[in-house]
Amino acid sequence: LGRGSFGAVYKGTISEGNKAIAVKRLEKVVEEGQREFQAEMTAIARTHQRNLIRLLGFCIEGSRKLLVYKFMSNGSLADLLFKAEMRPIWKERVRIALDVAKGILYLHEECEVHIIHCNIKPQNILMDDFWTAKISDFGLAKFLMADQRRTYKGVRGTRGYLAPEWQKNTPISVKADVYSYGIVLLEIVCCRRNI
Repeated sequence: LGRGSFGAVYKGTISEGNKAIAVKRLEKVVEEGQREFQAEMTAIARTHQRNLIRLLGFCIEGSRKLLVYKFMSNGSLADLLFKAEMRPIWKERVRIALDVAKGILYLHEECEVHIIHCNIKPQNILMDDFWTAKISDFGLAKFLMADQRRTYKGVRGTRGYLAPEWQKNTPISVKADVYSYGIVLLEIVCCRRNI
């Protein structure tokens, strides 16, 4: 299906019910312990919200790591905004913007472990069968402890969507995702890439 910063994504099926899936093979992952990786995947698997891609499972075999997600048949928001022959009408763009905002709100405030996504961009927002926007690719996500509001972390994300905090080497907070969302919102409104 494509290649992201952490590896290739393949389309497959689960034999039970012939269900379409997307399998991400992680290639450029910092080698962390198997226990830590399993803990992160378990936390992500527990996120249940309409506007987040659902992690169906994962596999660890030595250094090989696979993530299994539900397949999103209508591609990414980037495809819809920048490559489609017909741009979405204004009402559809408003709905997409609200879907993404609801997903970010859930990550920041409503899920059990608060998550800073760190890479909100149109390529990481996928469209399901009903054109509902769903945030994907938690490969750069940073988990916050219950009493933690900010964290230090090396620069993560995609140029053009990075909040100023990343450049200043200061602690990042959920505001980094809000900044990235603002860039995405401008792209949704204008149906053109940021410059």
